Amino acid sequence: MYKKQFFFAFFLFFLTIETASAQCAMCKAVVENGDISMAEGVNNGISYLMVFPYLLVGILFFAIYRYNKKSKV
Repeated sequence: MYKKQFFFAFFLFFLTIETASAQCAMCKAVVENGDISMAEGVNNGISYLMVFPYLLVGILFFAIYRYNKKSKV
């Protein structure tokens, strides 16, 4: 029963997300006035910071999956 509600809420959440066009003023100024290597550095930094929340959530779901699998046996 709860699995259906969870998946419904999960998909509803991702279907109703609107895109946000936000960027801090400092980052925008650096990218606009800097050279290509500086813009690549900013992009690499953003990618680096973006990876860790996804890893943490993935590890959390994997741990929950393993816990549920062990408790059923």
